[in-house]
Amino acid sequence: MRRRDAIVALGAALATPLAGRAQPPPPRRRVGFLHPGRSQVASMRAASFGHGLLAGVGAREGLEVVTRIAEEETDQLPGMAAELVSLGVQAIAAVSPSAVHAAYGATTTIPIVAVDLESDPVANGWVASLGRPGGNVTGVFLDLPELSAKCLQLLQETAPKLTKLGVLWDPATGSVPLRALERVTASLSLTMRVQEVRRAGEFESAFRAIGSAEGTGVLMLPSPLFTSNLQLLADLSLAHRFPAITLFPEFARMGGLLAYGPDLPRLFRQAGALTRKILEGANPAEQPIERPARFQLVVNLKTAEALGVTVATSVLLLADEVIE
Repeated sequence: MRRRDAIVALGAALATPLAGRAQPPPPRRRVGFLHPGRSQVASMRAASFGHGLLAGVGAREGLEVVTRIAEEETDQLPGMAAELVSLGVQAIAAVSPSAVHAAYGATTTIPIVAVDLESDPVANGWVASLGRPGGNVTGVFLDLPELSAKCLQLLQETAPKLTKLGVLWDPATGSVPLRALERVTASLSLTMRVQEVRRAGEFESAFRAIGSAEGTGVLMLPSPLFTSNLQLLADLSLAHRFPAITLFPEFARMGGLLAYGPDLPRLFRQAGALTRKILEGANPAEQPIERPARFQLVVNLKTAEALGVTVATSVLLLADEVIE
């Protein structure tokens, strides 16, 4: 079974494998961090989460973050969530809908702080309302249908001859973002072709299935699978000569054309700060669902030149970062 198990001792910034090491006495407090993606990405997210957990209060002796990383094998998440519960964690940070679902299935009493960019917590039955969740789940959610419309608008402004849209969608994230995008494109003279991808090995065939590059752009809906493979996706977009956009700023920094979405390190610090409030006594049932605090638009002009695309001045003026 491929996965990564670690305990992060925040005061010393130390990650210690659980297997093969003598275990220390039970700490005063433990927080679980459940992530579906690859360890390289998940470790950076866990570090940002840890910074938010400790911000403003200094190091706390005995406060640990116990990570469970599924390495894209999401069927392992329920077992990992059960392990965290058995270890006596006092809160679980769950990243992605599949991780939240696994944590919610493992406990209805331990607070769960979600980091979910894909789903509606009310529709999923995890919370009673956004303002007053009413159970053990709260967190940072990005169920913003208008975000898909904004991404499409930016792509069309950058590639005004767009007539076809290839959409990469991971079914594990649910259908909310896809339905929202379908509503947006219904009124446009734009042919949309959805490609389902469940693992990184399917990316190449998905890009080929989208078809000719002429008049075609690509929009990648949010998914932890995509977050863990942004370099590959950027390379494929350029190789197939598709102007492409996604929510994750690193996509454009790695060679994709455009990215518009939340500042991810800041988002995980935000989740850490919310978890700290709960450890200090706040009731998760009364902690309103939060939204990402900051969004970024990143434009890669080197990629635009390689694709023969002239980025509109209106897009450049909105950009937080332009790569030349």
